[in-house]
Amino acid sequence: MGDAIDLTGDGGVMKKIVQRSKPDAIAPSESLPLVDVHYEGTLAETGEVFDTTREDNTIFSFEIGTGSVIKAWDVALRTMKVGEVAVITCKPEYAYGSAGSPPDIPPDATLVFEVELVACRPRKGSSISSVSDERARLEELKKQREMAAAAKEEEKKKREEAKAAAAARIQAKLEAKKGKGKGKAK
Repeated sequence: MGDAIDLTGDGGVMKKIVQRSKPDAIAPSESLPLVDVHYEGTLAETGEVFDTTREDNTIFSFEIGTGSVIKAWDVALRTMKVGEVAVITCKPEYAYGSAGSPPDIPPDATLVFEVELVACRPRKGSSISSVSDERARLEELKKQREMAAAAKEEEKKKREEAKAAAAARIQAKLEAKKGKGKGKAK
């Protein structure tokens, strides 16, 4: 879809977007550090698949920034939004380095992952700041609902006034006709 983007400035982690997310999609953040991904990892040298969640349609979940995954993933997933699919090319120093990860990943291997960011979630027992952010968001939603309800009530009042005015006009016309009609009927 697009050109490869150098995420580290040294060519260590390259990202090429395969499928863009929706414009309003969320991204990992301090308050949403847990991510769920689908991925397929291949060896750049041979194209051999060494790991995938696609075969059994599982989700891999981890927390960004805790060192629980290779460095390239911590770097790349921070730049993604939910729904985005990207090809991430990782030089050995951002993957498993000179040790590799036997038996599947040899030493000094460059890895290529196709990664889809499926979801971002808060930590269980969210921090005080994310709780207060959520509270503020809910307060804002409450205000918006109250304003919408007030506007709806105002609209209803106007409709009732319009109905009453229309009924009064009809009544006045009927009264006027009654007065004019006297003496014509036998």
